[in-house]
Amino acid sequence: MASGGARIYTLNTKAYFRMRSDKNFISTSIHLRKGRGRSPFVWRAQLFVPAGRWLTGSFGLINHLTLSLDKDAVILGSPDSSDWPVIDALPSYGRGRELPGKRHQSLIFGSNLTDVIITGANGTIDGQGAVWWDWFHNHTLNYTRPPLVELMYSTRVVISNLTFVNSPFWNVHPVYCSQVLVQHLTILAPISSPNTDGIDPDSSTNVCIEDCYIRNGDDIVVIKSGWDEYGISFAHPSSNISIRNITGQTRNSAGLAFGSEMSGGISDVRAEGIRIVNSVHGIRIKTAPGRGGYVKNVYVADVSFDNVSIAIRITGNYGEHPDDSYNKSALPTISNITIKDVVGVNIGVAGMLQGIPGDNFSNICLSNVSLSVRSTDPWNCSLVEGYSNSVSPEVCEQLRSTPGPGQICYGSNYPAAAAQPQPQPQPLQKSSASRLVNPFLSISWFLCR
Repeated sequence: MASGGARIYTLNTKAYFRMRSDKNFISTSIHLRKGRGRSPFVWRAQLFVPAGRWLTGSFGLINHLTLSLDKDAVILGSPDSSDWPVIDALPSYGRGRELPGKRHQSLIFGSNLTDVIITGANGTIDGQGAVWWDWFHNHTLNYTRPPLVELMYSTRVVISNLTFVNSPFWNVHPVYCSQVLVQHLTILAPISSPNTDGIDPDSSTNVCIEDCYIRNGDDIVVIKSGWDEYGISFAHPSSNISIRNITGQTRNSAGLAFGSEMSGGISDVRAEGIRIVNSVHGIRIKTAPGRGGYVKNVYVADVSFDNVSIAIRITGNYGEHPDDSYNKSALPTISNITIKDVVGVNIGVAGMLQGIPGDNFSNICLSNVSLSVRSTDPWNCSLVEGYSNSVSPEVCEQLRSTPGPGQICYGSNYPAAAAQPQPQPQPLQKSSASRLVNPFLSISWFLCR
């Protein structure tokens, strides 16, 4: 039953593939019928991608759609940039992230959608990003590179049970979205590939990310909310985000990151069960003068690191601005950050915590942290304030005090868990799509727990 008592029926639809003889392209035609007038029936489209290798340019989704891949299906992104349309810059960024002006549309794209599911039996979406990485390194891009999946202004979104490989740019980018579940993904790209972030919730609320393995060339999971004056004026924060059971490796970046584009604000984030190996940073907050905004009310627990250069890093001088019009006096607020129950081996430096002159980062709390560190100078702290308890090696002086009366670390009982859709298994239907493994034919909304 849908909200308001409307009944939801699933319409099994066949994906019609029209092959272009010159490029072995796929194109799809989806037949969707809806109830008219006062009809209580809402029809749902289901597009099944069968086993095989299917070459395509960027394509858009529609409301009430399940896109599902067979376990042996591979969707291949075209290596021809003309097959990836050029679209406007995000309003919270003011320009393309890499270049001024517009940007390429993602391989799988949608805007202003409701009730969209992208899933499969671990089928593969391959962006064939090597050509894009070459254009980036050779400085021959005309526009910012495209993500693999980007959904804008959308709600009730599920992305699950898939393998993403070789994205041209970021992999999964929900932006200006709410009620988002990202679950059971494998995301792979060479660790030398540029800016192949794993999962980037951006100016989005009520997001649950869980049970993913990610090995890539940039941040594994990173929360964003707009860039400098554009993010400040657009004012769409990221909040109420739950991250659980993430394992990953990244050569150049962090396992769990915040920013550096955080000008709309980031708050009420809970992350647990984070396992990071062979990486530069474990947990990182990135910001700079001109960002404005805030990162606050963050709780991270149950973390393990192995062979990580810097376990915990807060950077107040990250730089990178969209243009010269940013307000240098727009200082970010970094406060109420709790990191606890952390174990690390083969660690280079325990922590580098660096605020901004005139803008101390406050209420940074570390508890039950045990790191086996190679450096003889394990902590480097400046312009930060906070507390600690049971930290080894001994933390920097700025965090050595324990909370006094009225001084509390951000606790484990908040934030409330993010709203997440729970899949409801349905029997497979005896039809031409009977190979479909899709447990998401109806959605109920519960808390991520």
